[in-house]
Amino acid sequence: MIGRLLLRLLFVLALPVVLVALWWAASDGNTDPFWPPLRTILRTFPDVWTVDRLRTDVVPSVLRLLSGYATAAVVGMALGTVIGSYRGVRAVCEPVLEFLRAVPPPVLIPVIMLFAGIGDTMKIVVIASGCVWPILLNTVEGVRAVDSVMLETARSYGVKGPARLRHLVLPSASPQIFAGLRQALSIGIILMVISEMFAASNGIGFTVVQFQRSFAIPDMWTGILVLGLLGFLLSVVFQLVERRVLGWYHGLRASTRRS
Repeated sequence: MIGRLLLRLLFVLALPVVLVALWWAASDGNTDPFWPPLRTILRTFPDVWTVDRLRTDVVPSVLRLLSGYATAAVVGMALGTVIGSYRGVRAVCEPVLEFLRAVPPPVLIPVIMLFAGIGDTMKIVVIASGCVWPILLNTVEGVRAVDSVMLETARSYGVKGPARLRHLVLPSASPQIFAGLRQALSIGIILMVISEMFAASNGIGFTVVQFQRSFAIPDMWTGILVLGLLGFLLSVVFQLVERRVLGWYHGLRASTRRS
């Protein structure tokens, strides 16, 4: 068991280590002010991202991201379940959904600012408006793909309403729902940064732009590293949650492969 964990850890860390080594070798000794050596960036990192800056910039960004992501998850799963369950609702909503999905969320920032102001509400709405689509569409497809035989069996046994939704529809659609949640997480990080570049006073995106405008290039690169580390940590947490919630699904796939 320990050997398997070590081997898996080696596979996970191999590519990042190789990429960092290549970056270090390619940038070492570089005199371009916009492409500082990696050693300079790493030496600058602890001086820039102190505990105070983590509290004033990283924590607000994470809270905005989680708020927008949670809002998108609730709205996307609720609407997706309704749309996927009823053919008539799907026929009415599909043209509108396709139209709205085609509008890039960053384009809506000036419009959202008119109604939500320039505070945290605007940033949360921007994040939610982009994250909701992969969750919504994957939920619709997951609900539509529920086995009709299982639906008929549940109906014949009198399992209806919330009980059928809880014990049959959502568990059957959960693998596809989690696929949408995974896509939405990366979109949320991007929109978090973009929203903080507009009329913000804190946040990772705001800080990176301030470094760029003041030509503190190594400091700007440290902000990019923070974003990468944040994305990696959120991805790890998401995988842990997914494996716990979808343990039955991964076990079923593993047993199918063995057979």
